[in-house]
Amino acid sequence: MLFFAFIRIVFLMYNQRYIYLDNISFGEVMGAFWHGLTVDIASACYILILPALFLFFFGFSGRMWLNKLNKAYTGIVIALYAVITATELGIYPEWKTKLSAKALLYLRNPDEVFLSIPGFRFFTLLGTAVIIFYISFYLYKKYFHKSFQKFHLNVVKSLIFLVITLLLLFTGLRGGFSPIPISPSAAYYSNHNILNLASVNSGFNLAISILENQKFNYRNPFEFLDPEEAMETFARINRVPADTTISILNTQRANVIILLLESWSADLIESLGGKPGITPEFAKLEEGGLLFTRHYATGSRSQQAIASILGGFPATPFTTITENIDKYSKLPSLTRVFNMEGYHTSFYFGGQLTYGNIKAFLYFNEFDVIIEGDDLPDEFPEGRLGVHDEFLFQHHIEEVSKLKEPFFSMVFTMSSHSPYDQPMEKVLDWGGSENEFINSAYYTDHHLGRYFEMAGKQDWYSNTLFIIVADHSHNTYRNWPLGSFEFHKIPLLFYGDVLKEEFRNTRDDRIVNNVFIPKSILNQLNFNSRDFVWSHDLFNPYCPQYAYFELQNAFGWKEPNGEFVYSWDWDNYYRKNFAPELSKTAQDSVIMDGKSFLQVLFQEFIDL
Repeated sequence: MLFFAFIRIVFLMYNQRYIYLDNISFGEVMGAFWHGLTVDIASACYILILPALFLFFFGFSGRMWLNKLNKAYTGIVIALYAVITATELGIYPEWKTKLSAKALLYLRNPDEVFLSIPGFRFFTLLGTAVIIFYISFYLYKKYFHKSFQKFHLNVVKSLIFLVITLLLLFTGLRGGFSPIPISPSAAYYSNHNILNLASVNSGFNLAISILENQKFNYRNPFEFLDPEEAMETFARINRVPADTTISILNTQRANVIILLLESWSADLIESLGGKPGITPEFAKLEEGGLLFTRHYATGSRSQQAIASILGGFPATPFTTITENIDKYSKLPSLTRVFNMEGYHTSFYFGGQLTYGNIKAFLYFNEFDVIIEGDDLPDEFPEGRLGVHDEFLFQHHIEEVSKLKEPFFSMVFTMSSHSPYDQPMEKVLDWGGSENEFINSAYYTDHHLGRYFEMAGKQDWYSNTLFIIVADHSHNTYRNWPLGSFEFHKIPLLFYGDVLKEEFRNTRDDRIVNNVFIPKSILNQLNFNSRDFVWSHDLFNPYCPQYAYFELQNAFGWKEPNGEFVYSWDWDNYYRKNFAPELSKTAQDSVIMDGKSFLQVLFQEFIDL
């Protein structure tokens, strides 16, 4: 229990700047120790089952090797917790979560993780794990580990010891005498998610996450409603009274280029509420484009965005569609539609695509050309993650200019991803802990402007629709909670000479998700989009207005009448904001809409 308190202190101290930014009182922070007690006790009881058995067998056998085995076992447990704690310290600033089964999927590519963390930070975390282990194991050996030589019983007394001990341990590990076994939610107590994460025992949380991750292969963990009722509600919120669209293009055979910007939050864009000066080139592009001002990502990972845009499938809790190769064939494919329509298709990225199994997903989508870091010219300067955005943009212009029209191409930027080692001096001297992030966005934006300068000189430019969108958001100088729609708001801009004049320098304020993008593109080109059942046409006047995002332990739902963020771990709401005039019945209807959406979505994922 002291060890658990110790690593909780380490977590809170390491992330104290986020506690300070949220103006959390000292008393509420200390609540993490009190509210975490029951889960800590349960975790300790699980861990102590083996030592109890060691002690039982030694009680009547006197085998000294059991003494050494107990010490080694305890050392392994301490080492595992030290590694888990250090890993959580590393991922929290970027992901705002604890280590989970989903996070372990990303850690299957340790080289990618290592490269995304600045060297000094990696060795700081490694050193932290070593220090946690050394201090804890030293104190264990000095003050807590007792030699089995002082413990000797006969068989009867050993059996009595074992029965009593196991009864106590099993009572503790299930959380007492409650008919419902304990879960991580027992430690949740605050509307500040960082405190809930600090309160939950890391090892217990990871074990439960792994077990739950296995369960979803067989049952839907989000059965909030009767399945028929959930389907009826889902059908209602997705009903489109008329299958029509407003044409925003002056051609029916446009080239399409999607510029997927790594981690660009709406807070980087002045017109979306951000501070001025971060992305001035994007601001210039807005003057010639159609900007969606209330556009949200369904997930927090790049592979989730790519699955939403190419496969028209929203992000799911616990896992991602790109990690489930057996489900690929059940999804529609934006790329394959373009292929069937005679378009050349290509994907460009400056790093490596193995992360999140993106590469497998792209190949399954049958791009004609897939270019990643190793395929780019050797003379291009690289950072830790790969080729910098300015050189990727340059190469993309050169390669696309060799193609016969029409073509569909995606460019996925990278420089605004940690470790922010772009080849440009810092321009912005503010932003606090996110100063390097906003400077990396400034760098990408600067070269986004150069990209369009180069593109504007090409013959294909006048016949090309550009879609500029972020893959997901990122923590910013405003430090929005991860469980908020402000955090998940991202830019979406349709741009190009192919836009009709009346749609340039315009805004659309409807609530929309990034999963709406594929159907919108296809309908503008009069291509078949009926297989994209989770997508909607942004240019259909009857397009439903809603936004959804998933977290590891919660999800958000937003409609014109209100929004909420619900944690199934906590069985509580991080937030509920409704129009003042909305009745309690109408509020409950919004909540039912969101829960029905997630229930049907996850069932669809299971059934794929």
